[in-house]
Amino acid sequence: MTQNIYDNPEFFAGYSQLERSKTGLAGMAEWPALRALLPDMKNKHVVDLGCGYGWFCRWALNAGARDVLGIDVSEKMLARALNEPGQDGITYQRSDLETLMLPEAAFDVAYSSLVVHYVENLERLFNVIHRALLPGGSFVFSTEHPIYMAPRRPEWQIDQEGRKTWPLDSYLIEGPRSTNWLAPGVIKQHRMMGTMLNLLIRTGFVVRHVEEWRPSDQQIVERPEFAEELERPMFLLVAVTR
Repeated sequence: MTQNIYDNPEFFAGYSQLERSKTGLAGMAEWPALRALLPDMKNKHVVDLGCGYGWFCRWALNAGARDVLGIDVSEKMLARALNEPGQDGITYQRSDLETLMLPEAAFDVAYSSLVVHYVENLERLFNVIHRALLPGGSFVFSTEHPIYMAPRRPEWQIDQEGRKTWPLDSYLIEGPRSTNWLAPGVIKQHRMMGTMLNLLIRTGFVVRHVEEWRPSDQQIVERPEFAEELERPMFLLVAVTR
């Protein structure tokens, strides 16, 4: 079963203070790039895997989706989602992505933001999504970039010339990694990029876009601290078609 760290009071309290928790999609630096990968939502049947507060569910509905299914394992996240206005057309469901079952050929679009790095049996989940999509359907997701997930601590080190370096720790060894992010002992699943993409291909998806996200020049002008994100890719964005 998924660790379900989001129902940990300490973790949830910290998560609620993040910019993306306060302002939604507008607070996600990677959202413009992720949105560009999405198809037109008009009259689409959509599923959001790891819906959290339901920000994307409401966006998809406002963009014209016929209906949206939001799935999350966290009771706290779903309670927050249900407390937001604009729910007509959205159904929320508490399910563990490790054991998730979806109806076959039921959705035009599957979406997932920063969730798949928590999933241990990713091949099973990809197969569930593939079966649940209609022919030609889209699966668009983001995940922590494997390079970002693999560094040893402390994250930044300083070389002899005073430059920051981003050391990697056993990138080629896949498996669970325990981190202290918002709460101690958060488990994430480290996979090489090739492993993830080959899983998608083996499942039957057609890969149409892979992006190692970086902040735009304009984003760096508006938020100079984003310049630090040029040291290594933080997010991996992927769009595939059934």
